[in-house]
Amino acid sequence: MKGYPVVYSAALEIGHGLPLSDFSFPWKDCDCPGTEFKAVWNEERLLFSFEVCDYDLVLPPAADAGQGALASDRVELFFASSPDLQESYYGAEMDPSGRVYDYAATFYRKIDPAWKFSSLQFEGEIVEEGYRLQGSFSMAELQELNLLQGREIIAGVYRAEFSHGDEETVQDWISWVDPGTEKPDFHVPSSFGKFVLEGK
Repeated sequence: MKGYPVVYSAALEIGHGLPLSDFSFPWKDCDCPGTEFKAVWNEERLLFSFEVCDYDLVLPPAADAGQGALASDRVELFFASSPDLQESYYGAEMDPSGRVYDYAATFYRKIDPAWKFSSLQFEGEIVEEGYRLQGSFSMAELQELNLLQGREIIAGVYRAEFSHGDEETVQDWISWVDPGTEKPDFHVPSSFGKFVLEGK
């Protein structure tokens, strides 16, 4: 799958704290529940927050935090060091109970779950209408991983939406950018947009 086309159809200016709420179900023909993402930055940290509308939270207990996050309603941030994902990209999949599945990967889905962000800090809060989650990464780590290229970061913003069914939970996928794939898949170059660092 080398040579997968890369077209950035979306960019988010980071620095003004303006909300990103243009999310959709790429593989489902209906409106998705409210999802709002914000980010700001300074010399030390890239700070982010999510506001998620979800009246049917799925947060099953699990001994392993990473596997627990994968089975739960969660938000996801991906950062890439190359447009075609042939060099390392990194994911952080976070649920509102404070669990995270983070990893390094290369195309296609060569995932190293033992790798962890050293600077990721976040906390979630469950509220009546869903949940909030806020956190940050150090700018130094983003630079060390070759993710900060000039004033741009290749990034993906996603949400895994679970619902209780009659026999088992049902999972849907929400994304900032429509990857244009036939089947659900965020691990492709076309699912990414760009963060543009404005200000300082």
